[in-house]
Amino acid sequence: MYYKETIRQMYDIGVGSIMIIFVVNLFIGAVTAVQFIYQLSGQIIPKYYIGYIVRDMALIELAVTFTSIILAGKVGSNIASEIGGMRQKEHIDAMEIMGVNTSSYLVMPKLIAALIVIPILVSVAAIVSISGGYIATIYSGSYSHEEFIQGLRSFFKPFTVVMMYIKAVVFAYIITSIACYQGYFVKGGSIELGQASTRAVVFGIIVVLIADYIIAVVLTG
Repeated sequence: MYYKETIRQMYDIGVGSIMIIFVVNLFIGAVTAVQFIYQLSGQIIPKYYIGYIVRDMALIELAVTFTSIILAGKVGSNIASEIGGMRQKEHIDAMEIMGVNTSSYLVMPKLIAALIVIPILVSVAAIVSISGGYIATIYSGSYSHEEFIQGLRSFFKPFTVVMMYIKAVVFAYIITSIACYQGYFVKGGSIELGQASTRAVVFGIIVVLIADYIIAVVLTG
């Protein structure tokens, strides 16, 4: 029962979010490249730095943070609404009467699914973001394929990838736990359920950004 629910949640979080993650990160990478091309124009900085900058920005910050913010809005509201609706319709009370550990059954599969799927989505987002930067760089006509690839291979530190996955796991836990809490303890009617979904999104985004800052200070200090 737990296994099937976990697989269902993995499908909902992963497949249900892949398209918006793809589109957003493609343009985030492209915009990053265009902005840095503008900043580097007329400077003595080597041209291949554009690939280096786009790569590190995508890995360290942009891919994981934007993906988590998107998921806080999409997945967080869905989870809060799903659990909150079950609470209002007394499905949770019925399961507790039957002896089901509702907090474990409703929360744990979602948490496990998020901890598995969200780092995968972040990996896809990083690749797409770098690809978007590559397309924008080549399209500008001022930089060549060789220069961008040289930048991608320059000054690479494997710890940047480790940092990205640390952030992904922490953000996944934050988004899911806040959404589950808001839905599980909702009281009242449809208005309160909407407010709980809103709180799940807002609190999730705020805590993700705070955690992003703390992790950056701890890991780079």
